[in-house]
Amino acid sequence: MKKLLFLAAVVTVSSCQPKRLLIDTHNDALSSPELSRVDMGQRQTVGNFDLVRAKKGGLSGQVFSIWCGESFSKGGGFAHANKEIDSLYSLISRHPDKITLCRTAEDVKQAYAQGKFAALIGVEGGHMIEERMENLDALAKRGMRYLTLTWNNSPSWATSARDETVKGDSLAHKGLTDFGKKIVHHMNDLGVMVDVSHVGEATFYDVLATTSKPVIASHSSVYALTPNRRNLKDDQLKALAKNGGVAFVNFYSGFIDSAYERKEGMFIRSHRAQLDSLRSIHGHDYSADLLNSVYPQEADAIRPPLSALINHIDYMVKLIGVDHVGIGSDFDGSESYPKGLDSVEDYPKVTKELKKLGYSKDDIDKIFGLNFLRVLKANAGK
Repeated sequence: MKKLLFLAAVVTVSSCQPKRLLIDTHNDALSSPELSRVDMGQRQTVGNFDLVRAKKGGLSGQVFSIWCGESFSKGGGFAHANKEIDSLYSLISRHPDKITLCRTAEDVKQAYAQGKFAALIGVEGGHMIEERMENLDALAKRGMRYLTLTWNNSPSWATSARDETVKGDSLAHKGLTDFGKKIVHHMNDLGVMVDVSHVGEATFYDVLATTSKPVIASHSSVYALTPNRRNLKDDQLKALAKNGGVAFVNFYSGFIDSAYERKEGMFIRSHRAQLDSLRSIHGHDYSADLLNSVYPQEADAIRPPLSALINHIDYMVKLIGVDHVGIGSDFDGSESYPKGLDSVEDYPKVTKELKKLGYSKDDIDKIFGLNFLRVLKANAGK
C-alpha cells in the first residue's frame, strides 16, 4: 500500500506537464552520428528524438543510452562513456528550463511537476567499465541509473546472448564469474539497476540468483512471438516478475516481427550494387540505414504494423502482469520501427491502441512510467 501511495502521490502541476508520466528506458540519441551534431533542444528532421517532439508526444523523461561498440572493449570504453555523458550534460546546460538530470524517483516526480523533461543515464555494455570497479563507481557518481551487463560482446565476467548463442561451447565460461557477481552486488549497494537486456540465459539466471534488488530488461521483447536471441523467453519473463523487476518492450521491427529479417534481407539483396557503392563512400556497413534513406518507400513497406508491437506488450501483461511491463523503445538505435512510430512524437498512437484493447488509465500509467519509478526507487531507496 505504501508503494501505491508513493506512486500516486499528488504533486503541484505545471501547465507544461504532460497528461501522464511517460518514461522510455532506452534511446540511443547520444551515440547517434546524426544527432551528435545537432541541438536536440530544437526540433530536428533527423533521428527519432528531440525535446520538441518529446513534448508533443507526451514523453516525460528518457533514459539515455550511453553506448560504444566492442572495438572499445580493450580500452577507451570508459572515456567514450564519459564523452557521451558530457554531451547530455551539455544539452541540459543549454536548455535548463526544458530538461534536468534525474537520479531518483523523487527527482523524476519533481521534474514532472515542474514541466521539465527528466533525463536519466543508462550505460549499455559492461565492457565500458574496463574491468575496474572504480570505473563503475565513477559512472554511478555521474548519474548512471542502470548498467546493461553486456552488449552483444561479452566482458570477461559475463556472457552475452550473442556469444552464448553463436560461440556456445567454445566459450571459456557461461554466465557470471565471481567478479561478475561482485559487480552485481556492488551495483545493488550503489543503487544502480542491473539491466539484463543483451545478456545470455546463463548470465540472466546467475543475475537473478545473485541480486538483492529488482532487475530490469531495459529494451527486450517476447521470444515466444519473435524468436530472436535478444528477446526474453516465457520462463525468463516469469522469473523477472518473481524478482519484482520490469521488462521494457523494444520497438525494433526485428524484435517484434518474425518476418522482418527475411524481408530486410530481400530488400538489401535487391539493391546490392547500390549498397556496395554507398559503403565505399560512407566507410561503414550500416546497410539498412543507408538504403532506407535512398529507398524510403521500400523501407516503409517492410515495416510491421503497429499491432505487432501492441501484441508484445499485451502478451507480457497477460503472462506476468501489468506491474512488470514498460516501454524501452530503442529509438535512434535501430533502422526500423512499426508503421506510424517514426519518433517520440508518436507515443499517443500506442496509448490509443492499448485503450482499444480495454486497458484502463491505471494500467497504461503503470506501463508508461509508474513501473519504472517503482523499480528505480526499489534500487536507489528513494
